[in-house]
Amino acid sequence: MSIKEIRAFSDQAQADQALAEKLKTCEKVREMIALGKEYGFTIDEVELYPPNEAQFVEAQLSVKLAKALLRC
Repeated sequence: MSIKEIRAFSDQAQADQALAEKLKTCEKVREMIALGKEYGFTIDEVELYPPNEAQFVEAQLSVKLAKALLRC
């Protein structure tokens, strides 16, 4: 999946409260990938990690995912 599609998933999660709540409950990257697939996004796990620019903000993610993906 391209960075643009990850950004689109993030943007949709900001606009859709139900999706935002589901995303916040994901504790593992695989759960987030499955959620993205449920909403029509194909996420390549490799694209989520640094050195790629983060497409999510800390407030969108569980503490565990924020640490993994944002290096907080």
